[in-house]
Amino acid sequence: MTTSYLSAIGTALPVHRLPQPQIADFMARAHGMEEGEARKLRALYRLSGIGYRHSVLPDYGRQPGAFTFFPNTPDLEPFPTVGARMRVYRREALPLAAEAALDCLRQAPEVALNTITHLISVSCTGMYAPGLDIELVQHLGLRPDVQRTCVNFMGCYAAFNALKLADAICRANPRSRVLIVSTELCTLHFQKRAEEDHLLANALFGDGAAAALVLGEPAPGRPNLELAAFHCGLEPDGMADMAWHVNDFGFEMTLSSYVPRLVRQGIRQLTEGLLRHLPVRLADVQHFAIHPGGRRILEAIEQELGLSPADNRHAYQVLREVGNLSSATVLFVLREMQRSLQAEEDGAPVLSFAFGPGLTLEAMLLRVKFQ
Repeated sequence: MTTSYLSAIGTALPVHRLPQPQIADFMARAHGMEEGEARKLRALYRLSGIGYRHSVLPDYGRQPGAFTFFPNTPDLEPFPTVGARMRVYRREALPLAAEAALDCLRQAPEVALNTITHLISVSCTGMYAPGLDIELVQHLGLRPDVQRTCVNFMGCYAAFNALKLADAICRANPRSRVLIVSTELCTLHFQKRAEEDHLLANALFGDGAAAALVLGEPAPGRPNLELAAFHCGLEPDGMADMAWHVNDFGFEMTLSSYVPRLVRQGIRQLTEGLLRHLPVRLADVQHFAIHPGGRRILEAIEQELGLSPADNRHAYQVLREVGNLSSATVLFVLREMQRSLQAEEDGAPVLSFAFGPGLTLEAMLLRVKFQ
C-alpha cells in the first residue's frame, strides 16, 4: 500500500526578537492604559508561557518617535489600513518563506530544487496575486511547471490541510516531491481595541515561516514521519469564540477565553475518532506534537487525555521561544520532536493536534520511520 513521509522540516524567523515584557509595555502605551490596567496586562503576558516573539516590524521594541510602521503619535493614529499592512506582507513574506524552504531542503540533499513536483503555500495573514507561490517558484528556481496550490485564511490548523493534500498527491504518485511552505506575519494585524479578544490575541501571536518536504518514500539517513492517518472534528459551539475577519484596519482575530474549555470538550472524541480504525491506542503513544495555541490550551489537553507537561515539552518549548505562529506553529513543534528521535524508536506512533476557526479540531497520526 502506498503511503507518504514527512521527510524534512525547515523554519525561519524575522530578525526582530522581542521579549514578552517589552511587547507588553508597547501594548499598554498603545492602549493608553492607566497603571492599574497596565499591571493586569503585564500579568496576562507573564502567564502566557511565552518568553519571546519575533516580528517583521521593529516597532514593538521601540519607543514612540522611533516607529517605522505605526504613526509616531500618542494614539498611533491614523491607524494603518489593510492596504498598508498588505504592502509590508508582500515585502517581507517572500524572504522569510524562501529561508524556511531552503532550510528544509538543506536537510534533504538528495532532493534537488528542480525535482520538486508540487508547491503548497499556506497563509492566513496576507494575500495578493500573482502571489507568494509564484514568487517562491521564481526566487527558489523551481521548475515553471511545478504544480501550485494555495491554502489561505484557514488559521492555525491550515498546515494539516496542506499535509493532507501532500499525502494524497504522494499516494497517487509515489514519485511526487511536495514542498509545503507556511508563512505567517501575525504581528501586522495588531488591533488596539480594548476588548478581551484583542488583548488576548495581541499577547500570543508572532511571525515566522516553516517548510515541510513530503515524499512518496522514506529518505535514508534521517528520521522520517509516515503520514499514517488524519481526522477532523468540529465544535460548532465555538464558532463565535475563534474567528478571523478582514476589517478596515487589518485582519481581526476573535479568540475568547472559552477556547481552552471548548478544546478540552472535543479533544477526547477527536482522538478516539482518529484511532478507532487503527491498531493504536492512546496508551501506546509516547510522542506528541500539539499546536500550542496558548498555555491554557496545552493544559486543557493534558487534563483531558492524561498527559504530562513532559509529554508536551516540544510544544511548550516552541511557545516559550516564538509564541503562536498560526499555521506554521505545529510544523515548528514537529521539527523539535523529529530532532529528538532515535533509531531504536522506528515504528513509534506520534500524535499531533491543531485547532482553528470553526471551532475546528484536527488530528494526525504519524509513525517514526528510519530507512
